[in-house]
Amino acid sequence: MQHAAPANPTAPPPIEHYENFPVASFFCPAHLRAPIAGIYHFARSADDLADEGDATAQQRLQALNDYRQQLNLACQPGPAADALTQGRDDANAVVGERWSSVFAPLRRTIQTWQLPVALLHDLLDAFVQDVEKTRDGSGYATQAELLDYCRRSANPIGRLLLHLYGVTDAKALSMSDDVCSALQLINFWQDPSRDLPRGRNYFAVDDCARFGVALADLQACQQNPAISNLIAAYAAAARARMLKGSELVHLIPGRAGWELRLVVQGGLRILDKIEGLHFATLSQRPTLKWWDAPVLLWRALWM
Repeated sequence: MQHAAPANPTAPPPIEHYENFPVASFFCPAHLRAPIAGIYHFARSADDLADEGDATAQQRLQALNDYRQQLNLACQPGPAADALTQGRDDANAVVGERWSSVFAPLRRTIQTWQLPVALLHDLLDAFVQDVEKTRDGSGYATQAELLDYCRRSANPIGRLLLHLYGVTDAKALSMSDDVCSALQLINFWQDPSRDLPRGRNYFAVDDCARFGVALADLQACQQNPAISNLIAAYAAAARARMLKGSELVHLIPGRAGWELRLVVQGGLRILDKIEGLHFATLSQRPTLKWWDAPVLLWRALWM
C-alpha cells in the first residue's frame, strides 16, 4: 500500500492502494458492479483499519470490533438498520459518518443477493489475526497454518463473487479457493520488502528451517541464496495452485469469465516477474505495468 502526504496535518492521511487486479471493471457484468464494489469497499476499509495509520494494536482491534458490530447491525431488520439501508441522514447516527458509506450499500447487497454473511466475518477474523500476530511478533509455524489464514483472508472473496454469479457447486467453490489462495500467496511473495518491515512475516517457520533461512536475515530484508531458494519454491507452489484452479474460468459465464481470466493471468504474470528478479523480492517489488496488458489479454484468449 502506498501513502500520500496529507494536505491537512490534523486530518487522517489519504490512502492510495496499489492493486494487481481489476475490481468491478469493464469486463464485470454491469448489474454486478455495484454489489461487487460494495463487497470490495467493505473488505478494503477493514484492511485499512488493520494496516494503515499509526494506531496501536489495541486501537486497531477495537476499531475492527466496532466494525464487526456494524456488520451485525447491517444484517438485522428494524428501523435503525432501515435507516442504514435507505441512506437517510439518520444513518450516520447508526454507524457514524466514518462507515456509513460502507454499510449502507453493503446492507442493500446483503438483502438483495442474500449474501452468506459468515464469509464477511471470516474476512474480519483474518484482519484481526494480522493485527494480533504483528502485535505479538509471531508468524506462521507451517504452510497448513498459512493456508488456513488464506481460507479466511482471500477465499471468502471468491466465494462471495461466485454467489453473485449464481455458481454454487462444490467443484467450482474448490477451484475458486485455489485461485484465491494462490492470489494471496503470490501477494506474500511479491511483497516481503513491504510486509517484513511492518512486522508481517508470512514465511513458515518449518520451511525456513528446511531451507536454512535465518529469521534475522528476513527481519533485516537481507536477500541471500537460501531466501531466494525458499521464495522460488513458494512461487512454484503458488503457480501450481493457480493452474489447478484456473479451469474455473470455463464455468463462469460471459464477461465475468473474462474478468476471471485476466485475474488469473495477472497473478501468473506477477510470478513471471518474481522469477525475472531471480526471486530477490526482499529488495525489489515486482508490479504489473500498462505494457503487461497485451500479454494478459493474449494469454487470456488461449485459456
